[in-house]
Amino acid sequence: MSSTIAVTRIRHSCHLIEIGGKTFLTDPWFTTKPQYRPGEPTAMGVGELPDLDGVLISHEHYDHCDLDALAAYRDLDVLLVVPPTVATTAAEHGFRNVTVLEPWESTDIGGTLITAAPGKHGVYEITFVLQAGTDSIYFAGDTLLIDELKQLPHRFGSLDIALLPTNGLCVRPLHDKQVVMNAREAAELTAVLQPKLAIPHHYAFSSGWLGDRILTKKDTNPNHYRDLATPLSPHTEVRIINPGTRVTL
Repeated sequence: MSSTIAVTRIRHSCHLIEIGGKTFLTDPWFTTKPQYRPGEPTAMGVGELPDLDGVLISHEHYDHCDLDALAAYRDLDVLLVVPPTVATTAAEHGFRNVTVLEPWESTDIGGTLITAAPGKHGVYEITFVLQAGTDSIYFAGDTLLIDELKQLPHRFGSLDIALLPTNGLCVRPLHDKQVVMNAREAAELTAVLQPKLAIPHHYAFSSGWLGDRILTKKDTNPNHYRDLATPLSPHTEVRIINPGTRVTL
C-alpha cells in the first residue's frame, strides 16, 4: 500500500524528501557567498534538520554541495549519495559513509531505492529517482533538458512528484551559454514525465548585484513554468511552494 510522501522546500534545490518512511536531504545549501545568494528565505538551518537517512548531491557546485556547513553540524556517518566528482571532496570533509552512483546505478536504503539518472550541467551532474513501493519522486538538480531524461517513464513508470529547475541560467562570459533548463524546457519535460505533482525550484538564485549584471542571467519567475506546463500536462498539478512549506501526496 502506498504511504504518504512529502517534500519540504528549504531553499533553491535543497529539499527534505520523505518517502518509504525515510527522510532524505537534496543538494544541501545553507550559507552564502558574494556571488551565491539564495534570493529567498532559508526555511531551516542545517542544525535544525531532522534525522536524515541520506543526503543526495547532484554535483559539486557550492550552492548544491555545501559540505562545509553540513560537516559542521551533522553526524559524519550520515549517508551521502553522490556522483564520482563529489566523492573525494566528501572524504576530505570527513564523511565516512559515501555511496557513488553513475547514471542508472542504484542503491537500496532500507527499502527505498535511489537510482541515479543522467543530467547535464556546467560540471558533471546526476539526477535522482527515489522509489518505495508504488511511490516515486524525481529530483532534477539543475540539469539541462537532455534526451536521456525521456527514458524515465519507460524505466520507472509514472512518477508521483517531479522537482524541476526552471531558471534557464546562462553564463554571460561564456557567450550566454545555458547550463540549466528554462521554464519552457521544464514544461516539456513535465509533459514527458506526466507526474501527479510538479514543483519548480532553482529560480530565486542571485549572483549578487554585480554578478547578475556581468556573470549570469536567468528567469527568476516560477510562474512562467507553471503557465507553460499546465496546458502541456493538464493532469499534473503544478505548485510553487515557499521555503518551509511541506507538501504531501
